[in-house]
Amino acid sequence: MAKRKDGKKTKQKLLDVACDVFAEKGFREAKITDICRRAGANVAAVNYYFGDKESLYVAAWRQAMEQFLSNDTLPPEELPPETRLQMAIRHIIHKILIDGQDRGYFRRIELMELANPTGLVDDVWKAIIAPRQKEMLDIIRDIMGPTASEDAVILCKMSIINQCRGYILIQKSRLESIDSQPLTPERAEQIAEHITRFSIAGIKAVCEETEIP
Repeated sequence: MAKRKDGKKTKQKLLDVACDVFAEKGFREAKITDICRRAGANVAAVNYYFGDKESLYVAAWRQAMEQFLSNDTLPPEELPPETRLQMAIRHIIHKILIDGQDRGYFRRIELMELANPTGLVDDVWKAIIAPRQKEMLDIIRDIMGPTASEDAVILCKMSIINQCRGYILIQKSRLESIDSQPLTPERAEQIAEHITRFSIAGIKAVCEETEIP
């Protein structure tokens, strides 16, 4: 039993350190020997628990993303779709601008992946994000109504997500310089509210132009 517990601890330690190293250096520059040294393990442990560097990277990226998305809750379906959209956007913005600045590895490891794409995490990303994308699509359909085209719904979803996702690419100091205001929870709330109003207005405008006859 003790051996099994030690094994679990070693595996988790390797995973935690891998998150840190991949977030710091990216996949290509990260070295397995460096990860093992920091984790107090040998290279054979990586091969035993993960198989290779690629598999360790995917596992680390998954852990970072799942930690980032922890405590996610779906807006109640009985609420108006505009309110559900507001709640969803607010949740995303606070995750990126407030939670993501201070804890977890996802923001940094995702920036590394965006700067130098590996293609290794595509399947994991799709599997984790797919339910959340469906949620957003359902909300937008409810706002646009049954006569809206599916393509219009998808494009609106992409516009909203990219408004939020763009903040991942901006460091806190640069964002404060651009915005001329300190990044506080209150400011994040204002940003989320603006994206919501902007998005709802855009959705309704697109809906008027692309309704199916």
